[in-house]
Amino acid sequence: MFKNFGVGLRAYGKAIELVFSKHLWWCLLFPIALNIVFLVAGWLGIGSLSEYVETWLENLLKIDKDSFWGAEFLAPVSNYLAGIAGGIVWVLLKFIFFFVFAYFGGYIIIICLSPVFAFLSERTEELLTGNEYPFNGDQMMRDVVRGVLIAFRNLFIELGYMILVFILGLFIPFVGGLVGSVFLFVISAYFYGFSFIDYTNERRRLTVKQSVNFMRQNKGLAIANGLIFSLFLLIPWCGVTLSGFVAIFSVVAATISIHEVVNLSNNPYAKKKS
Repeated sequence: MFKNFGVGLRAYGKAIELVFSKHLWWCLLFPIALNIVFLVAGWLGIGSLSEYVETWLENLLKIDKDSFWGAEFLAPVSNYLAGIAGGIVWVLLKFIFFFVFAYFGGYIIIICLSPVFAFLSERTEELLTGNEYPFNGDQMMRDVVRGVLIAFRNLFIELGYMILVFILGLFIPFVGGLVGSVFLFVISAYFYGFSFIDYTNERRRLTVKQSVNFMRQNKGLAIANGLIFSLFLLIPWCGVTLSGFVAIFSVVAATISIHEVVNLSNNPYAKKKS
């Protein structure tokens, strides 16, 4: 486990060199585009949703001056309360937006950039071994769908661990504190690494079950590969923004590390570059 952990970490240095020396740096443009989409869609969506809810609350709390005796005195109060409720909803939606990105931003990035990761992993293997995979639209779509499904699978399992640690923390505070936080961080790193490595496993024609078994046998490799990505996600405010760029190097590092462990040159499903 510790040997493979070192392999996974060292692969990042090679990944950085390969991305820039082999002119793959343009793939970093995709996280920039994704961050712009997140920013625009997020803020516009929250603004529209909060405006809709605020209007609904105003109509709900609105009192017509002629509806009953004394309504003319309560009407200003109801309008004031509606304004306060609208402001609370606006703040609450902003909080939910940042909460979702803080806890699930990593998987959102993996899901949205899955087509880029599938291409980048394949291109990295070609540069390392000369293996070629003729373009096949159906196969590319299967790669993307599998990457998305693996991300969702890992997300739900990780959520299960989070709930378990939370419940244990209610009865054993020590477990819910430092120990639980470290445990969940390692689990996150493992599942992120799993997602990045699986693109290579798919080209080796491993089923999802076989890929799961491979990860269990190479936990150190998966944890090391997802570790850097997880660390960047912890950076306050800008963690998700920066982690999109880190993910590009993580996918390349995953392919490099798998090549060191299993020698992808021997993959029988690949064509050799002539």
